[in-house]
Amino acid sequence: MAIRVHLDRVMLENRKSLTQLAQDIDITMSNLSILKNNRAKAIRFSTLDALCKELGCQPGDIFEYIPDESDD
Repeated sequence: MAIRVHLDRVMLENRKSLTQLAQDIDITMSNLSILKNNRAKAIRFSTLDALCKELGCQPGDIFEYIPDESDD
């Protein structure tokens, strides 16, 4: 199982830089970068809520579930 993060694409569509988005949702650039680069182990619902509000998107626009081939 893998969860792929598409935050970079959604940020680009909204013309938001990492710096601006971090300021807008009150999160550190370091933590936002970890999430954007698919290295996060978890995300708080409050952070996901803030991202979706600021970017005008749904959680499914940011995250994608990729099943393992062995799960078939």
